[in-house]
Amino acid sequence: MARRLFGEIHPITYRISVAKGRFLRNVSDLRPSLHLAKTRDQADLPVVVYRHNSLIRRRLGNVNPELQDNKAVSLSIAAPKVDGVLIRPGEVFSFWKLVGPVSARRGYREGLTIDHDQAASGIGGGMCQFTNLIHWMVLHTPLEIVEHHHHSGLDLFPDFNRQIPFGTGTSIVYNYLDYRFRNPTSQAFQLRVSVGDDYLSGELRTESALPLKYHIHEQDSCFFRHDGSVYRHNSIHRTARDKRTGLEVMRQHLSTNTALVCYPEDLVRLPILDERPTRAVVEAR
Repeated sequence: MARRLFGEIHPITYRISVAKGRFLRNVSDLRPSLHLAKTRDQADLPVVVYRHNSLIRRRLGNVNPELQDNKAVSLSIAAPKVDGVLIRPGEVFSFWKLVGPVSARRGYREGLTIDHDQAASGIGGGMCQFTNLIHWMVLHTPLEIVEHHHHSGLDLFPDFNRQIPFGTGTSIVYNYLDYRFRNPTSQAFQLRVSVGDDYLSGELRTESALPLKYHIHEQDSCFFRHDGSVYRHNSIHRTARDKRTGLEVMRQHLSTNTALVCYPEDLVRLPILDERPTRAVVEAR
């Protein structure tokens, strides 16, 4: 039997662990060398680097659809706190520093969360869709990701109109699991985000055109059986090409993902292989 963490012993120890995490984050953010982005400007920077629309309501197996409607409300509260923020050279974007705590008192509603590797619900649930959107846009820029947490090795929900590769998501918990990136360039960047009836929409803008064009793709994508269970496997890669010459100047491996499928296999839309190459089988154990 696996030894339980301190925060898993009792609800009280969980609250103590949360309070400790938040305290340590607040102390860490007092570092004079850390310059967090906080200035917002509703005037657009001139160049759109990347834009993306993220569908708000998805079919997620047996998940209560009301949680999806509640997520839309929560996103609409958080979006204006981020919209227009400028990330100047040397500054760090912090999602939670801009959005602040999520609570019913602030208007946030109960949405989908992940608790102990299972689908659950909680106030402000579904906010990771916001950081998923930001992360996907940032991957198409020279901005430097300094804090990024993955969900655990579980594929909790079947695909529904998936637009980005599996394994490029984020996991956030106020405020000690944050999503942060730094601007190492010599020009400012700006995030524009809005919530419509169907989509969470985002743009990442900057002052002048970038010399490189980035592309993110997956390889070795498949589902396979192992020890009576079904797993999903892929690897995520990023390349960059010089816009002037068309030559590839960067190739980067971002992650390799092997995740246990937690929904009925009849919802898997690709063939399920009987076996995988040795590397994927070892990762699944």
